[in-house]
Amino acid sequence: MKKIINKPEDFVNEMIEGILLAHPDKLKTPGDDPRILVRADAPVAGKVGIVTGGGSGHLPLFKGYVGHGLCSGVAIGNVFSSPSSQQCFEATKAVSGGAGVLYLYGNYGGDVFNFDLAADLAELEDIETRTVVGRDDVASQPKDNRLERRGVAGLIFAYKAAGAAADRGDSLREVAAVAEDVVDNTATMGIGLSPTILPTTGALSFDLPDGEMEIGIGIHGEPGIHRGVLEPADAITDRLVDALVEDLELADGDRVAVLVNGMGATPLEELYVMYRRVHQILSGRGVAISRNYIGEYATSLEMAGASISLLKLNDDRLALLDAPASSPFFQEV
Repeated sequence: MKKIINKPEDFVNEMIEGILLAHPDKLKTPGDDPRILVRADAPVAGKVGIVTGGGSGHLPLFKGYVGHGLCSGVAIGNVFSSPSSQQCFEATKAVSGGAGVLYLYGNYGGDVFNFDLAADLAELEDIETRTVVGRDDVASQPKDNRLERRGVAGLIFAYKAAGAAADRGDSLREVAAVAEDVVDNTATMGIGLSPTILPTTGALSFDLPDGEMEIGIGIHGEPGIHRGVLEPADAITDRLVDALVEDLELADGDRVAVLVNGMGATPLEELYVMYRRVHQILSGRGVAISRNYIGEYATSLEMAGASISLLKLNDDRLALLDAPASSPFFQEV
């Protein structure tokens, strides 16, 4: 295992310490637990707070989207492990400005369990909460079981829209409705080319022989829906986009936002090769790309591969997507 780490057990805390030292004007930890980060100005009185959370190893996912026009705070777990319920609760208290708190995170069992427990603790403190989970991974479950899908890179669209709604002063019910609407209109599918090496154990997150690819793989190495010989970029992109277009039932005249996301070890150049093909496919179907995002937005340490997310747009979703936002890892002006 070749990694730039000190002791494996210190990896997460030292990474957080580095983030806080680099961005003291934007982020802070509200107490003694370094696994909780919030906006430097939290809590914001009278506005809905948004708390996300999940395991480490996916930066900038989760902790990278705490900032203005985005999330208010994050509870951080070990690599590929959920934060505790107490950490979720402490993050809730730290961002509560009296208008309630939205929990917005990916649909994984440990995260759901611990955020639900945190909601019970928050109720005892008279903090109202609501929950919306990202469930955009179309490869994880068929459409008729979409509520059980995993949440992956498409969660970024929900952060952006919900954060914008909270910043304009929407109520907790309204912010939750915005997040739910975006989740319902987002679809993602990914491809894995090589596994992650877990820093705590040195183990591979999954096995994949040289020269093969896995379509539909999850961000923790969860099995996909097709494994075979590595195909050309256009053929891979065709597989991903065709599935997303079918899932969202896109038709001539529709508009979308496109996210081409690197998993951590794929060069930006290759992501642009994929975007080129995404543009060709959607243009050929009469679907307009109103906004595009190309880069690393939800990674899996050094996993090679990429994912493509589409958000079906209407005027309201596009306006929320275009609202100003700022964090150490995301800028939109």
